[in-house]
Amino acid sequence: MSLIAIIVVGAGIFAYRQLNTPAPEQQYRLQKAENGDVNLTVSANGTINPVTLVSVGAQVSGRVKKLYADNNSKVEQGDRLLELDASILDAQLKQSMASVQSATASLDLAVANETRMQNLFAQDYVSRQELDAAIQARKAAAAQLQTAQAQVERDQANVGYAVVRSPVSGVVIDKQVEVGQTVASSFQTPTLFKIAQDLANMQIDASFAEADIGNIRVGQKARFTVDAFPDRSFMGEVKLIRLNPVIQQNVVTYNVVINVDNPDKILLPGMTAYVSIVVKERKDTLMVPNAALRYKPSNEIEQKSEKSDTPKIKRDAFSGKVYVLEQGKPKLRNVILGITDNRNTEITGGELKTGEQIILGESRASESISAGSQPMRMRF
Repeated sequence: MSLIAIIVVGAGIFAYRQLNTPAPEQQYRLQKAENGDVNLTVSANGTINPVTLVSVGAQVSGRVKKLYADNNSKVEQGDRLLELDASILDAQLKQSMASVQSATASLDLAVANETRMQNLFAQDYVSRQELDAAIQARKAAAAQLQTAQAQVERDQANVGYAVVRSPVSGVVIDKQVEVGQTVASSFQTPTLFKIAQDLANMQIDASFAEADIGNIRVGQKARFTVDAFPDRSFMGEVKLIRLNPVIQQNVVTYNVVINVDNPDKILLPGMTAYVSIVVKERKDTLMVPNAALRYKPSNEIEQKSEKSDTPKIKRDAFSGKVYVLEQGKPKLRNVILGITDNRNTEITGGELKTGEQIILGESRASESISAGSQPMRMRF
């Protein structure tokens, strides 16, 4: 009686498995091996900056008396930006002009003395040495006058520098001074304004890893996004690869400058740009999803290819394995890998053919059936 019960239960289990085992096409997630486009991209973060950013400072010291520009002000070349209190500068100019008058009077006296000495020397009333002294005094007075005149010119220039003017036409993007503030330019010229010359033409300064820099070339197209417009992408072009490396914590990066057209002026200085550059393209090439390259049959036994005449592929960084569904079972296909876009990978050679059903993984239904078909323990 026990033997009969075992036979009956076993037959029931077999029938249950037969009825509930899905078809091979339902056991796996499948996709046909097809041709398509694969692009290899490199990515980095960068900052959007004006192409020309001019820092405007003051060449003289003084208290800010008046401001003519503010943040976002549009200015033309030569426009007033601010005016310093020029009281001290005016006083220095007056002192220099007085020195010129004094030096002029001294020169006039020295010329008269020289003329007198020449007449007396002609009549043998004075010696040659006395005449030479008069000539030297006249030359010294002339030099003193030139020094005083140069001082006047310098003080006049300083009075002019009390009015700070814009060196370029553009937009003020940063004002760092207020009325009443004292500007000291004794040791280092302070930055008072930052003026972007043209916000319609911007550039991205992005840092790329040394592993990626070898694939980047001047003229390549770059696509980027910014947080301010998450649903919109922008285009740029690689302008320059700076040769000076930046090393931080033993990580080497290189600065890549990307030109960006900004006709609507919606891209603002300082925005973070997420840049992607397409460095390699493959058109209409055989490709497989990366999930297929990661798949292994659940029994973890590699299936041998039935093509005995196919040369053995040397295992390296450019080789891989995929499984195809053949006669209801997974079959191994050795492949040679090309570039990847992190979703699909180019297949440059190997045993895989266009149109074959690639296995991406096992379906959930198959997994649940496998989990529910564990051996039953019978007690009699």
